[in-house]
Amino acid sequence: MNDFVYKWRNPIFGSVSVVLFFLGWEALLTWAIPLNPFIMSKPSLIFEGLWLEMQSGQLWSDLLISGQPFIFGFGAAIVVGIFVGTMMGWRARVGYALDPLLTALYASPLVAIAPLVIIFFGVGVSGKAILIFVLCVFPFVFNTYAGVKSVDRLLVNVVRSLGGNERDIYLKVIVPSVLPFIIAGARYAIGRALVGILVGEFFAATAGIGYRIAWFSDMFELSRMFGYILVMMVVAVLFTEGIRWAERAAFPWRVGM
Repeated sequence: MNDFVYKWRNPIFGSVSVVLFFLGWEALLTWAIPLNPFIMSKPSLIFEGLWLEMQSGQLWSDLLISGQPFIFGFGAAIVVGIFVGTMMGWRARVGYALDPLLTALYASPLVAIAPLVIIFFGVGVSGKAILIFVLCVFPFVFNTYAGVKSVDRLLVNVVRSLGGNERDIYLKVIVPSVLPFIIAGARYAIGRALVGILVGEFFAATAGIGYRIAWFSDMFELSRMFGYILVMMVVAVLFTEGIRWAERAAFPWRVGM
């Protein structure tokens, strides 16, 4: 039994904390503070509204609509960010040329360009995907850049001394060294991608998770609004845990670190 608890301690403790949070929230608004439905809701009403959205099929439709730009934008950010970061770290001149510009762009309030992106690329999948790409690409660029810069040059020299070419250096030295940095960047980029979905659909959309949250907020349907927010939180947790699982599978020696 002790071995079982030790093996599953993180999911058990995490689940218990979530359950206690919702129970405390429910108790607080049931017995301690009078519930004002125009200001706040409570878990029992939230789950009821979420269940109705699931039964009607609206929730699944909105998830599919929001999922398309997420996949395209996040996927493009992975490919472009890793490529640019690798070039910056491995080619010093490329790093010197791009680092000041990308740092300035990364430090700017990128969410503020959402209306401009929507105007140029429209309210469809392309506009939201580009916004998600812009928000997510920088964590991949800078984490990959940092990972390449941290590569042990001794290993590179060893591969070259044994007759290895550039391809061998990339596959046998750089990729294994950089993967932990990329995974760390992905965990951070997930949150930015979800923010990009919400912001893009807040400004101009007729469906999707962000649109539904804004619409329920305007209609003072707070229970259903919180239900959709809860769905976004669950999605974020699932993606983050998926990335952690991939990290444990790729680097089992880092599990206890």
